Amino acid sequence: SASKASLSVLLAAVFLTGSNAFSLAPMVNSKSLPSLKPAARQSGHCALKMVATPERATKIGFTTLTKNIKTPDPIPDEGIELANELMRSGRLYRYNADSEDTCMVSRCETALAEYTGHKYCVALNSCGSAIFMALHCVGAGHGDKVLSNAFTFTAVPSAIVHAGCEPVYVECTDNFLMCPEHLAEMADKSGAKYCVISHMRGKVANMDKILDICNEKGITLIEDCAHSLGVTWNGGHSGHHGEMACISSQSYKMLNSGEGGFLLTNDDELAAKMILFAGAYEKLYQKHKLRPADEYFERLKHETPNYSMRMHAVTAAMILPQIATLDERIEVYNRRYAKVEEAMNSIPHLTVPKQLEQVGGVYDSVQFTLDGLTESQLDTFLQACRDRGVPVEIFGAKTNARYFRNWRYTEDSMAQFNDLPRTEKIIQWTGDVRLPLPFEDEDFDTMTTILKEAMEETLA
Repeated sequence: SASKASLSVLLAAVFLTGSNAFSLAPMVNSKSLPSLKPAARQSGHCALKMVATPERATKIGFTTLTKNIKTPDPIPDEGIELANELMRSGRLYRYNADSEDTCMVSRCETALAEYTGHKYCVALNSCGSAIFMALHCVGAGHGDKVLSNAFTFTAVPSAIVHAGCEPVYVECTDNFLMCPEHLAEMADKSGAKYCVISHMRGKVANMDKILDICNEKGITLIEDCAHSLGVTWNGGHSGHHGEMACISSQSYKMLNSGEGGFLLTNDDELAAKMILFAGAYEKLYQKHKLRPADEYFERLKHETPNYSMRMHAVTAAMILPQIATLDERIEVYNRRYAKVEEAMNSIPHLTVPKQLEQVGGVYDSVQFTLDGLTESQLDTFLQACRDRGVPVEIFGAKTNARYFRNWRYTEDSMAQFNDLPRTEKIIQWTGDVRLPLPFEDEDFDTMTTILKEAMEETLA
């Protein structure tokens, strides 16, 4: 009867413990339980999931996570209020402020430059725009070759192409860093005089070696620090080896404004160029608190195009209070990461590579290598993770925008794809999982338990 079947289901739920499930007789006929639905998933607990088939309802117990792993950091109340005040005033355009001191964008630039230790900073509409502008600032022009990571996000080669340049890809190491030896080789082979190094996912290469190679070969270095805000090299903030540094405030970065970016430098002439390129015309450069002497602008302004890539004042209002809490949030991220890293390294076939010892990291996500699995087992593992609420992204997946074969922007760069075997092998077996700040500590225990269970299912 239906009542007896319901009792069997109840007994199964009572006796089901841990992550293992077993069947209790008699099997339940799904037709006798037309309203049966999957049990609610709860973070950190073993859920009873009822899978109804025409013949029966199968009882499967496993850990699940219900929170959205794509959850971004919230905008602080102070940022919301500052944005509301600006909207009430109508002064949304950065140059509509009365002075450099009352300009919200200028205040934001000053705070960020103080944090990173740079002399100058200009706020833009994206980090991609910052890379594009940096290339123009240092003199890269149409057809120039630009060395860059084969392992990065599509926005980096896209910005190089946007600047009219040709990407030349450099292999990565096993721990996801630009390979210095391959950089030197490709510099000689291509004759490139520019390099945009991407600190992908906050992973910083041996910057002393990288800079030595660039200096030896007459290459101008630009740093893409989209993922490395707060990351240090030998105690100093990232972004000081290159002539210019590019930072992002897209939603999944340490600063969240949805879209946004910054270009930073310590060079007077480059600073004047980036302010003019961003959109300062006539004498509006005087509304930048961080700026070189007027003579630089007066000499350069009539030969420097206005690209109108300025940051919106409301965007700056959302960002400003987040800069003050960077170190506090980094401490939380890194404390959680240490525990996650230890748990993940205990899972068979899964390894979290270490950063270089000179690097002080910021870990708002975790990257790990899967080894010793077949492609079929990899698919099983990924599906098991998705079923439990922890989607794992594989950098080398056919649809991933971080896979270089999806960057079919120029014929010359496409011809390089078959010459990147090391990077291709690494990213096809590298997983990526975000570690959202709004989560509770126990949610990360749940996530690592899920990865463990998924691997157990894969190997069963």
